[in-house]
Amino acid sequence: MLNTAHQIKRGVSFYSYQEECFLKKMTLEDCVSEAGSIGAFGVEIIPEQSMTGYPHPGEAFYRDWDEWMEKYGTTTVATDLFLDTKRYPGRVMTLAEMTVSVRKDLDIAKRLGAQFVRAIINTPPEVMEACASYAERLGLKLLLEVHAPFHYEHPWILRHLEVMHRLQSPALGFMPDMGTFVERFPRVMSERALRDGARPKFVELAVETYNNRGDVHGLMDTFNYMGANPVEQGIARLSTFLTWNEPRVMLEHMPLIHHIQAKFYEMTDDGSEYSIPYHKIIPVLIEGGYDGYLSSEYEGNRHIQDIVEVDSVEQVRRQHRMFQRLLGEETTLDAGATQGNGVFADGGSNVR
Repeated sequence: MLNTAHQIKRGVSFYSYQEECFLKKMTLEDCVSEAGSIGAFGVEIIPEQSMTGYPHPGEAFYRDWDEWMEKYGTTTVATDLFLDTKRYPGRVMTLAEMTVSVRKDLDIAKRLGAQFVRAIINTPPEVMEACASYAERLGLKLLLEVHAPFHYEHPWILRHLEVMHRLQSPALGFMPDMGTFVERFPRVMSERALRDGARPKFVELAVETYNNRGDVHGLMDTFNYMGANPVEQGIARLSTFLTWNEPRVMLEHMPLIHHIQAKFYEMTDDGSEYSIPYHKIIPVLIEGGYDGYLSSEYEGNRHIQDIVEVDSVEQVRRQHRMFQRLLGEETTLDAGATQGNGVFADGGSNVR
């Protein structure tokens, strides 16, 4: 029986197709078309990445965008803003300058027809507070990205929570990145470290320490004492950037969660994400009454591009087949599609 006791929808961030876009294999319209073809009707665009002439792409761009939304049955759900706090040599942007920058991105989101704007994790709470009323007037929600290694008990997130609870503004909230729920060390990362010159004993120790919830912050000192080379020191540092939290931590904050960045590194041939347990995450979202989008965010390309041709399209399709299964939808995507980038799904080293 299909699970219809939820209103969760499927979408995709065009960050997922960055490899193909950079290599000119896909146009922006191709991204929209692909999203619509797999039922990922809620699209998330990164203006700085996708809009020629950003922040002033011209009316022709917006006309094309509106036509594509209608043509492919898609909806602009979210945009992603970056805050270039070090734009000016020798100093950090002032609060007033950061506020102007964020308001510029809010204007773009409004023109694109988006509902939500992702505020990158380094956005100060003072900037969120300064922009809340402006976002309200535009009918937008400005959502702080909760991104690894940050979590809901981190002092930085607590400062943002203080602002959200004090203002009670409907415009402020969270956009969690599912990279905060990495249950086991991504295989594409450990395999890449080996190919780049890390010795197996160092990679195995990093993976085992992370997977067993050990002291990853002590790895760099340990590796230094063991005579680690730069690649080995790199994987030790990477271990501190990965984060595992119990997905149920989202329940307390669910009223503030309006959009999900569904990060993934490797969809294997058996239809699961190697590191991030979506079979544990999605039931929590359903329990919490989440009714927004799961927006695919493929980030495995950079870890395999030295050995295979990246196929982000196939990786995203695999994730949406998984979503359909976990959400109780009719499976409509082609289950017999090419193997794509399940590079290590049937092999690779024993470093897991």
